[in-house]
Amino acid sequence: MSEPAPVVVVGAGLAGCEAAVQLARRGLPVRLLEMKPRVYSPAHSLPGPAELVCSNSLKSDSEDTAHGLLKREIRGLGSVILEAADRTRVPAGTALAVDRKKFTEAMTAILGRFENIVFKQNTEVGTIPEGEVILATGPLTSKELARSLQHRLESDEDLFFYDALAPIIDAESIDNATVFRASRWGRGADYLNCPFTKDEYQAFIKVLRSAPRTEFREFETERYFEGCLPIEVLAERGDDTLAFGPMRPVGLVHEGKRPYAVVQLRSENRINSAYNLVGFQTKLTHAGQREVFRQIPGLRRAEFLRYGAVHRNMYINSPVELTDTLGLRTDPRVRLAGQIVGVEGYVESAAVGLLVGLMTAAVKLGEPVEPPPEETCLGALYKHVRGGFGKKQFEPMNINFGLLPDTGLRGRIKRRKAAGERAEQALEEWMQRLGVMRNDVGADT
Repeated sequence: MSEPAPVVVVGAGLAGCEAAVQLARRGLPVRLLEMKPRVYSPAHSLPGPAELVCSNSLKSDSEDTAHGLLKREIRGLGSVILEAADRTRVPAGTALAVDRKKFTEAMTAILGRFENIVFKQNTEVGTIPEGEVILATGPLTSKELARSLQHRLESDEDLFFYDALAPIIDAESIDNATVFRASRWGRGADYLNCPFTKDEYQAFIKVLRSAPRTEFREFETERYFEGCLPIEVLAERGDDTLAFGPMRPVGLVHEGKRPYAVVQLRSENRINSAYNLVGFQTKLTHAGQREVFRQIPGLRRAEFLRYGAVHRNMYINSPVELTDTLGLRTDPRVRLAGQIVGVEGYVESAAVGLLVGLMTAAVKLGEPVEPPPEETCLGALYKHVRGGFGKKQFEPMNINFGLLPDTGLRGRIKRRKAAGERAEQALEEWMQRLGVMRNDVGADT
């Protein structure tokens, strides 16, 4: 018998890597195509796979959070993104944050373990390939490939939003006599905190609101993802919006009292040579960022290793365009994975990539395809992508407990504990029905 034709996975980001490995584990040949390092998107700079762009944090690892629960689920399904993250994590309290460069290097090594994955870099794809294809090109899909995809969509609507990046500063330019090291509620000391008095905070807000911004072009419409708003857009919503949002001081004590507000800095790497301004996504000009962010206590002499930026993200109207196996209605052999289907966040993108890999493998092997139960976080994301929550306008979504069915219990702690236990049982039963072996990787690597 001849060897089966390989499944072509376009894009070696988080979703593409997860999909490729799930296929390879089922014995299928895979061609994983990546345009870097010959061609970079506006937001990428590292040559390897699975590059983290907006932040180095994969959010909370605590199982009483939706992100922590989703991580637990995909760990059991053998998530290689979490395997790489655990190998390269940096201190960040209860969050799972990584050294970006080491993370992509770890993913390169993981892909190299699979003889049936042919990883081809420097390969820009302008049209959708023949055969079984998984498009995992993300929200920054190249113009040529986006045009090829557009021709296969039932709707001619171009869906997008604007995503913003936070600045990164040189650790040596931080005034260590002004900042203090602590995590909220005394849970370690993984963050540097820049404390504000009330007068300093009010002066900062005034400067922030008046700083110059990067303007949208004439044909562009200002439309942000609510979960990743630029800091200056948040500041326009009220004087205290930042003090109760990304600059909230709760759980932090400095010199015996709680500051009026804080800016938290999270390490970007294991040697603590660079720090990210947590929650400070921005579309200020470079000059505006220097003017405003050097007003932050402890950052008077801040040197910027990366300025914050805004870029356009693309996603499709998945409830209209995709089948139950996340293939195009007009061309079911072409499946989509990751943020392009309308999920937001690193772990969410990886989770959908993993799921599409499982579904594609089942189709190729002639096995039954069953979506994950809606009681699980993975199933809740799938339900969102399929339009099961009935929103009039489909928009990107992070995982959250509001997507899971009600437990009928009162009290946040009880509800979340019950939801987690129910999700774990539902996932195990689903895996048994499909004959998917539990493959806990990453947690102890």
